[in-house]
Amino acid sequence: MRLLVKATMDTERGNEAIRSGKMPDLVKTALDRIKPEAVYFGPLDGHRSMLMVVDMADSSKIPPALDPLFSDLNAYVEVTPVMNLDELQQGLSQLQ
Repeated sequence: MRLLVKATMDTERGNEAIRSGKMPDLVKTALDRIKPEAVYFGPLDGHRSMLMVVDMADSSKIPPALDPLFSDLNAYVEVTPVMNLDELQQGLSQLQ
């Protein structure tokens, strides 16, 4: 299942991670665990954020993959199922 994961970091925790020099390692650890197909960084609603496209074969993989975002970055995390064009077309063909 392909997911869009939006992680919005807590400002104070992010500031601490940047000041201490730990932010690059925290982000790398999270991404190594999540293994996104694509990841983008930028401000969303005034907060440091990551948008990731993740393909997970089993929904039971979500908790261990996303836990570093909660525990290390105190992030607010949203997970939304998404699909690419081929998957959309396959799903639409089943409606007829």
